[in-house]
This record gives sequence, structure tokens and C-alpha cells, in this order.
Amino acid sequence: MPHPVPRNSESRMLEQVLASVKTGLNKGWSGLIWLVKILVPVSFATALIVHYQLLHHLDFLLQPMMTMIHLPASAAVVLVLGIFTGIYGTVAALSVIPFSMAHMTLIAVFTLISHNLIQESLVQANSGLRFSTAVVFRLVMSFIVTMICGWIMGVDAGNAGPTGVSVVQAAPGPLSVMLIDWTAGTAWLCLKILCIIMPLMVVMELARTFHIIEAVTRMTAPVLRLLGLDKSCALLWMTAAVFGLAYGAAVIVEETKNNAHDPKALTRLHLSIGVNHAMIEDPALFLSLGLPALWLWIPRLVAAMAAAWLHMGFSSARRFYAARPGHKKFCDY
Repeated sequence: MPHPVPRNSESRMLEQVLASVKTGLNKGWSGLIWLVKILVPVSFATALIVHYQLLHHLDFLLQPMMTMIHLPASAAVVLVLGIFTGIYGTVAALSVIPFSMAHMTLIAVFTLISHNLIQESLVQANSGLRFSTAVVFRLVMSFIVTMICGWIMGVDAGNAGPTGVSVVQAAPGPLSVMLIDWTAGTAWLCLKILCIIMPLMVVMELARTFHIIEAVTRMTAPVLRLLGLDKSCALLWMTAAVFGLAYGAAVIVEETKNNAHDPKALTRLHLSIGVNHAMIEDPALFLSLGLPALWLWIPRLVAAMAAAWLHMGFSSARRFYAARPGHKKFCDY
């Protein structure tokens, strides 16, 4: 009876590659379906809110705080647009409302941290951070960072900029037109996400199969240490930094579900990427308005580092006090 011919290394490698590609495509498709279940209803609700101008009834909630962040009261409606609709809504508003360059820069700093807040916080809620924590933390950081930037720049809220919000309060158009635009825009967004998720998930599976992730982790370890992050979060951080929380959602959720991460390290990562993600696309959109690049990249990066290091320091302090007699109640609390 003839013996079976042993398979050579090339055949085994080909089988590994095909298996990884198949697994990656399956995970990518599952991730897309999960993301669409969040994206479509949130996007549709936001479109209705914008169409019926409900956002303009919310700006009074932010107006008392505008002076604190060196902005005129009329900037409130633009910030609310960014919080609910994302970077594109803010850029569209700034392109038609005559704010000063300094005020536009501060609005950009705020919105780069707090934008598309509901959808992106849901992503973080499904990958290791509570929804309420994600929302509150990003909003608080937006105010703190914008306030500090305004103080450094010497910006005065004053009465500069538009005196009202009538510029963006035109009567709503036909609902049918809005629905057509929303459907086309959402379909295009889903297609872009699909084109990002599928190859990315395949690359991730290939990297796992051929032990490339370990090499990437070693290379990025110095950068992560500087940022106050754990090296085990290298892949998650790179995904968020390059693709953002929306486009990278499937990868982030999949990675956190299938791989055990230290809870404190994961929380620290989420605080960091909540402040600083999509480091290429989002700031670049504001460059089209002529805003200075320094304020679009540096404040978020510094704030993300500060958040991670402060969290690490607080965790260390808790462990230190927990080890001392008489501090058990504090630790338990």
C-alpha cells in the first residue's frame, strides 16, 4: 500500500493563508452587521433631529458655559451639531457661519474630542468602557482642553462671530429629499466601512496566524509607554488612531471579545482613544478651512497622554493606600 505523499511547507502555508482569509472575512461580515445595527438607527434619528431643527432648541443648555471656553454664545449650536452629527456637520456649519479664525480653531478642538458621541460611545460600551463613562469623560475633556487652549491663545469670547444662529435655521426642506440624501449617505458610509473592515480583519487574522502581531507589539512598545498605555493594547490603539472608533469599531470589538486584556489597561486605552482617535482624517478635514495644524493635532495628543497617565497614577495610589492598615474601606469604596 503506497504511503501518502507528505505535504510540503508551501502547501501548509497556503492552507493557513486561505483559512485565515476565510476567518477574517467571516469576522468582518459579522462586525459589519453588528455596526450597521447601531449606525442606521442612530444616524436616522440624528438626521430627523437635524431636519426638524431640534438641535437649535438645545443650544441654550450650552450657552452659559460658552464664556468658560472662550467662545461666543452662538457657537453652542455648532458644538451641538458636532456632538450629534460628527466632524462633517461641524465643518459644514463653519463653512457658512462667519466665526473668527481663533473661535473656529477652538470649535475644532472641542469637536475633535466630542463628536458623533452616541455612536462612538456605543462602540466603547461594547469593548470595555461604560457608555455613560465614555460620554461624560469626552465632554469633560472637551471643555477642559478647549478652555486651556483658549487661555494659551489669549482668545476672548466677546461678541465676535455671528450674533445669532439664524444662518443655520433655514426652514426645513421636504422630508422626502432628506430621506433620499440620508439613504444615499448611509449606504455610501456602510460601503466605505465594508471596504475598510474586510481587508483589515483579513490582515489581522494573517498577522495572528504568522505571529506578526507580536513583532508589531514589540515595535510600538516605546510609543505606547510614552502614551501611558500597555503594550498588549497595541493593535487596538493603532486601529483607533488610524481608522477611528466608527470605522474601526468591528476590529476593536472583535479584539476585546476574543483576547483577554487587563481591565485597567483596557480602561486606560479607552480614555486615551476616546480623546484622540482618527488622527489622520478628522484633523485633515479642518485643514480645508485654513485652521492651523498645530492646534488640530497637539492638544488631543497631550490630553490623551495626560488622561492615561493620570489614570495610571490614580490606580497606583489606590493600590498603595490599600496596602496600608486602616485603608480597607477606602479601597473597597
